[in-house]
Amino acid sequence: MITSAINAVGPYKAGDNVPDFTLKNVKGEMYSLSKATDAKGFIVVFSCNTCPVVIKYEERIKDLHNEFSSKGYPVVAINSNDKGVSPGDSYEAMQKAAKAKGFTFEYLYDENQEVAKNFGATNTPHVYLLSKNDDKLKVEYVGAIDNNADNAANADKKYVADAIYALMKEEKVPVNSTKAIGCTIKWKK
Repeated sequence: MITSAINAVGPYKAGDNVPDFTLKNVKGEMYSLSKATDAKGFIVVFSCNTCPVVIKYEERIKDLHNEFSSKGYPVVAINSNDKGVSPGDSYEAMQKAAKAKGFTFEYLYDENQEVAKNFGATNTPHVYLLSKNDDKLKVEYVGAIDNNADNAANADKKYVADAIYALMKEEKVPVNSTKAIGCTIKWKK
């Protein structure tokens, strides 16, 4: 099982160690990062069903998972939006969206919003690239997926992909932090 000393709770930044967590996935099973024993790290994406920016990034999120999961860096998407504030982000809506959109990555429900609070996530999408070393999960990158939310073809900086390529070559991550853009997480009132 992955364990680590917890830094002061969020916002996590590059270099911080983060604890494992357990959340329910859209299949109704409890999922922890420690279950992925072959993983070298994780692309943790705070996401949702309703944010227009997330919707623009959905294919890119699927592409990141398709490209990097076999290399040891799967996507783990987390919906932390409160269903009372954003009914389209309920657990049942997550299940429907995952099925309709063919998500093959883990899509988890942070119903009590504790994981988002611990990470310091503020937006959807908000990415935390984690590496796994021994029994620790280390933040390698925090921020946006790339530098063009509107059009993947026009993104000339692919922050997450570039960071993973650097990790795979055992090199320093070229950019370890950018501003996450998108909708704000819908907090419980």
